[in-house]
Amino acid sequence: MILAAENIKIRCLVRLLYAVTAMVLFGSCEKVIELDLKNADPVVVIDGGVSDFNGNQVVRVSRTYEFTEPNRFNGAAGAKVVLTNDAGMTWNYTEVSTGVYQSTRFRGRPGITYTLDVTLDGKTYTASSKMPEKVILDSLTFKQFDVFGSISSYIAVNYNDPPGIQNQYRNVLRAKGKVEDDSVNEDRFDDGNKVSNVIFYELDELMSGDSVRVEFQCIDRNVYKYFYSMGQNSGSGGPPVSPSNPPTNFSNGALGVFSAYTSSTRVAIIK
Repeated sequence: MILAAENIKIRCLVRLLYAVTAMVLFGSCEKVIELDLKNADPVVVIDGGVSDFNGNQVVRVSRTYEFTEPNRFNGAAGAKVVLTNDAGMTWNYTEVSTGVYQSTRFRGRPGITYTLDVTLDGKTYTASSKMPEKVILDSLTFKQFDVFGSISSYIAVNYNDPPGIQNQYRNVLRAKGKVEDDSVNEDRFDDGNKVSNVIFYELDELMSGDSVRVEFQCIDRNVYKYFYSMGQNSGSGGPPVSPSNPPTNFSNGALGVFSAYTSSTRVAIIK
């Protein structure tokens, strides 16, 4: 019994020495690391779309800024923004505020290809997008899932996917007037089916009477790739990947995306 007690004391002493040694070693290794972030030349960023709603279509033109600057919209003034379609129509946009350009009221049409030309500082950036046929968002329903013993509530978008056509969808969820989730999906495994697609944004912090608004867009393949890549970069579309610029559909080195899309919206009330 005495030997066993002595062995226990020795083991405890050894563990204490290891702990003290580790504290000394790791404590002495602390060092402030300064990241040498290289500033890159500003790059033009264009965010534009044409929807099937009758309204003023909007294009935002901006420039990137240095990493250390606060997050903001660095609008680029003085751009020439022109939209054309394969039916021979042309729209010239007007700058309504710094970097924000607006068309006259018109409605985009499914099956038509739209081409956006943005000229800034003598350089023209071009992107094209074909508006898909419209799929209607039928309804929104609430779903509950048991996640590690805790029940969480989510919302699902319900629609009928057309058979024999490749479709891509974008879901923009707003709660209390703020975009809380922006995700895309395709019909690779749902072609021709009645679909109930869950948006994995937890609704548990919303109160009774709060509303959830979902805009359901039908988008073309290149636009889908752009937003899918955005989701991967943020980790919301699966395991995060090494950060990189999403695959833009603009020419000449511009960032951003131009999308011709159809849209339908539904609202659900939290009970």
